[in-house]
Amino acid sequence: MINFIGNFNVVASLPKKLEPMRKIVSNLYWSWNIDALSLFRRMDRDLWQQTNHNPILMLGMLGQERLEELSNDDGFLSHLNRVKLQFDNYLTDARWYQKEYNKDKDKYIAYFSAEFGLTECLQIYSGGLGILSGDHMKSASDLGLPLVGVGLCYKEGYFQQYLNNDGYQQEKYDLIDFYNQPMELVLNDKGEPIKIDMNFPGRIVKVQVWKIEVGRVPLYLLDTNIPENNADDQKITRSLYGGNIETRIQQEIILGIGGIRVLHALGIKPEVCHMNEGHSAFLSLERILFLIKNHNLSFDEAKEVGFYSNIFTTHTPVPAGIDVFPNELVEKYFSNYYRTELGISDKTFYKLGTIIKNREPNNFNMAHLAMNMAGFVNGVSKLHGVVSKTMWANGFKDIPFDEIPIDYITNGVHTQSHLSNDMFELLVRYLGDDIQQNPSDKELWEAVEDIPDEELWRTHERRRERLVAFARKRLRAQLLSRGASSYDIESSKEVLDASALTIGFARRFATYKRATLIFKDLERLASIMLNSKRPVQLIIAGKAHPKDEEGKKLIQDIVSFTKDESLRKRIVFIENYDMNIARYMVEGCDVWLNNPRRPLEASGTSGMKIIANGGLNFSVLDGWWDEAYNYELGWKIGHGEEYENLDYQDEVESSMLYETLENEIVPQFYERGDDKLPRKWLKMMKNSMKTLAPIFNTHRMVRQYATKFYLPAHNNRRMLMANNWLEAKNFMTWKNNIVSNWNAIKFIKVESEHQNGEVKIGSSYKISADIDMPNLTPEDVEVQIYYGKVDDQNIAFANSFMEMTCLTKKSTSGKYKYEGVIDCSKTGQFGYTLRILPKHPLLTNKFELGLIKWA
Repeated sequence: MINFIGNFNVVASLPKKLEPMRKIVSNLYWSWNIDALSLFRRMDRDLWQQTNHNPILMLGMLGQERLEELSNDDGFLSHLNRVKLQFDNYLTDARWYQKEYNKDKDKYIAYFSAEFGLTECLQIYSGGLGILSGDHMKSASDLGLPLVGVGLCYKEGYFQQYLNNDGYQQEKYDLIDFYNQPMELVLNDKGEPIKIDMNFPGRIVKVQVWKIEVGRVPLYLLDTNIPENNADDQKITRSLYGGNIETRIQQEIILGIGGIRVLHALGIKPEVCHMNEGHSAFLSLERILFLIKNHNLSFDEAKEVGFYSNIFTTHTPVPAGIDVFPNELVEKYFSNYYRTELGISDKTFYKLGTIIKNREPNNFNMAHLAMNMAGFVNGVSKLHGVVSKTMWANGFKDIPFDEIPIDYITNGVHTQSHLSNDMFELLVRYLGDDIQQNPSDKELWEAVEDIPDEELWRTHERRRERLVAFARKRLRAQLLSRGASSYDIESSKEVLDASALTIGFARRFATYKRATLIFKDLERLASIMLNSKRPVQLIIAGKAHPKDEEGKKLIQDIVSFTKDESLRKRIVFIENYDMNIARYMVEGCDVWLNNPRRPLEASGTSGMKIIANGGLNFSVLDGWWDEAYNYELGWKIGHGEEYENLDYQDEVESSMLYETLENEIVPQFYERGDDKLPRKWLKMMKNSMKTLAPIFNTHRMVRQYATKFYLPAHNNRRMLMANNWLEAKNFMTWKNNIVSNWNAIKFIKVESEHQNGEVKIGSSYKISADIDMPNLTPEDVEVQIYYGKVDDQNIAFANSFMEMTCLTKKSTSGKYKYEGVIDCSKTGQFGYTLRILPKHPLLTNKFELGLIKWA
């Protein structure tokens, strides 16, 4: 083996007139700027496709002769300068955050994720979580948020999928040439790569940093693939979700602890940290360590400061989807860290990895660590918020279910990134340019009603035609690579019908997503799809995890269905699902099918991408569709039931699927007047666009994160920092006083005006209480009446509470009298009790101390 003794980097040589191109291609703003994408295609359409839409690589591959030709093309130069002007204005214009808040604020929000799906040439994502992270970054840029992203730089990225002749998924891993990607190595003042040290057992692991400009916000990716590290350590960041459990904990240490160290090395001191899933939860420990070392805080004080400025978003509805490490492995990597650097005992440390109180944990749960360290916790849809409360209810003993402190913010998509050129031009024509700036403006979307049906339908049909052409081309390439017969290859030209009702199904092939549900009754499906007057076709794509044999079997089953002689022209499976395939599908499908087992879909975003493109959703009432569904906007499978017998569930819901297709979807699509337009279908398209597009986008989502979490977390941090961290120390003193005196609180007497009597509707029911709380004051607590209908008392969200008023002005004995009134606005038998909770302006919720005293 030959070892090089030096390195140098070759970059494209651009004629002077094309120099603005260098700045444009190095910022991923081009990935959602339609004019920029058109500019790249204009340079060399075939090469643009060949490079998987990578402008950096394309520039390097274009011959000097072609570059000179472009530099003398006045039309091209005019196009280039137009894109350059758009880019410059984008970077300098005041955005939502600048207008509403501080236009000069430093980057104080750090957003951590294990994967980022930004554009197809950057294969550092595997699926929905990555696309969501990428869309979060893009909307943060569009809104002007002072945010930075932190992730890992995977040399292999996620696997490339191909199928053998039997339809069995095979995986191959392509190495990513970072120097031919829209990213750059971060250098210090001497022109050397910035590197940080990570203390691993018996060695130091070096980490270098790559930077990707995502519009106005930077994304920093950490990379261990450098010569200073041994061969094994170089592979830590080699592949996404690859390796074994030890690789996983190494990656998460690099992401969380290394991510914070990298930001500090770059002069960025994040005051708010957002953990997108539990992969980065170790960052909370490093934030504590930083405060201990640099601000002389105790562990408990530093932990409190971190708690009130950390956000944790969970994306999984099942415990199996969470990283859990055995204590022995955690001890191997953290024994010195927590004992020597944090200065805490093993008991204190391992309690951080569980939310179950009073039980010695035998493993370390990353979601639990994140929840223990974050004052703001949320699921990613309304239903997922409820599911998360259910999953973690054991950690919130004595707290009513509906008050478990887990919030929700429903996911969205970056509209501009998933919108076809044709539909974008149509929307700009009728809705105006503001659709780019503010896709969450509901009033703006009302103008969809003004689009003539003929124009909307023709625009959508054009996209379906392109999807069919794309699917045929990909199918032919797949068959050639498998060595298929000449008959099969020739037949690929005839698959699908550009005017037929087209259903799309594309996602990760986890078994709970039930990719084969539509094939449950093959005979019935064939009768629907093969109707010569009302044909239906299905385009499917998706990958199974390399270790998921059941998921691979689903793909194999589907491929076998595509070989059925009667169905082969109606069903296509497109290999190697990525952002480019997804783009064609969401832009061209008429209906997006989604049939997971409720409630296992935390949110789902693929169905959101079709909305602005005019597609309609047909889904189980799970994730986002549970809160979005309306019969005027799309179709549902089932009524939100959950089953214990899964086989029975499949039977029932597959039958519902067929019935809805046969009796509602297909007839409505093919119901045409003399003008050949499906007027009812178009009405539903418009309803869906007007109603759903302004809600299910990341502009709305990121604004919610900003107002609900980022800004309050920032205010908390600033409050605790006041007077050289004196407020943090005072808060810790208050908390210790509350905890040490809580058990001494007693209800002495509780009385009501009409004990067990009747009260007329519209009147009030007065309750008083005498309370003994030694060493505490009314400013420390909130006394509440908790009440509801007797028959409904154990039903979530059925009960109410109201705060009581303290009537005692001052007490030296610690005894206080409280009074409160229930407004009797409904009839029936009601019950009540009283409770006392801690109260402080810094508490993000009243239950975070785990203290509650019931009467």
